[in-house]
Amino acid sequence: QVQLVESGGGSVQAGGSLRLSCAASDATYSSGCMGWFRQSPGKEREKFASFNTLLGPTYAVSVQGRFTISRDNAKNTLDLQMNSLKPEDTADYYCAAGPLFRTSGIWCDGATGYNVWGQGTQVTVSS
Repeated sequence: QVQLVESGGGSVQAGGSLRLSCAASDATYSSGCMGWFRQSPGKEREKFASFNTLLGPTYAVSVQGRFTISRDNAKNTLDLQMNSLKPEDTADYYCAAGPLFRTSGIWCDGATGYNVWGQGTQVTVSS
């Protein structure tokens, strides 16, 4: 049973926008932590945004002010609006879900607490 499916990736020029969506099964959508990760060749996987059921969304400095995540309860999706895209945003993007957890006191931080992953979608930003 597929529990998370990302969609919306593609190619865009620098400064442009893309919207990704992560569709979840009912059980997965109720997870305490849902997050967006990305990984580009030669780099470590980065968690840049997450949503937890206690505090709502949080963002990494690298995307703060440019990316916004939101939940659509009618569709069971965690959406990612990406604006002012930069070439360094080029990566494979993944969504993930897991029970509410803390790492070093920070809710939903890191990757180890996430136990359900999507297959990923590619984003390419050209200069």
